Amino acid sequence: MYAASREASSRSREALRAALTGSDGAAAATGSELFAVVAVLDDQRSLRVALADVSVPGSARAELSERVFGSKVSAATQAVLTTAVAQDWSRASDLVDTLVLLGQEALLESAAVSGRLNAVEDELFRLGRIIADSPELEQALSDRGKPTEARRELLSRLLAGKTENITQTLADQVVTRQQTGIGTAFDALSDLAAARREQIVAHVRAAIALTSHQRERLAGSLQRIYGKPVTVHVEVDPGLLSGLVVRVGDDVIDGSATGRLERLRRSLT
Repeated sequence: MYAASREASSRSREALRAALTGSDGAAAATGSELFAVVAVLDDQRSLRVALADVSVPGSARAELSERVFGSKVSAATQAVLTTAVAQDWSRASDLVDTLVLLGQEALLESAAVSGRLNAVEDELFRLGRIIADSPELEQALSDRGKPTEARRELLSRLLAGKTENITQTLADQVVTRQQTGIGTAFDALSDLAAARREQIVAHVRAAIALTSHQRERLAGSLQRIYGKPVTVHVEVDPGLLSGLVVRVGDDVIDGSATGRLERLRRSLT
């Protein structure tokens, strides 16, 4: 995002926090309603452009959003939307992307309030791994040649009775909008959930499954390095032969046998 959109996004997030403060039970509804607004904007380009048109006063754009959505969403959602469309956005897509993020954050707030944030975070990570490990499934979920409802039905069958309702709502929105990198999108959501808990995420590939004690030791070591609590997500990759590969943001710590062999090969050449 350019500077204008970053500032607009920051103010919109402040509006979300204000709208949800003291509003018990409003977070889930606000998240779902923001996703519904995004669906309308994705479908109606002229409205999307009009709500982000900086040549029109922000108050006029806010009034337009109230006319279109005011009777369809809650007061909390409309307060967030009014603030968002009144900002100056560099691109209309930045407004829509921010509304997506606000919807995600509202739903994660709902999970936190109900004590289910850890479960949602873990489910999003595991779903991302399942999709990343199955190119056929990722293709089926992102195939724009198939009707949206068909892709949503496939996801529903995959998750039926296995996840939190909030996980289902977040996943459904990803599949509806995302055209590529669906597995990566779920990883990003998992990271967002960890950030909500003021933790950072370590994505770990291990040659064999780690015990609970090994996970705790690894999390403790990474916390000492990064100075913040660390959530450890582990996937088993026998191709590593032995050891671990740990990724935290852009940092990669490769202590696997294959990594050591690759470094040795490079030194010899």
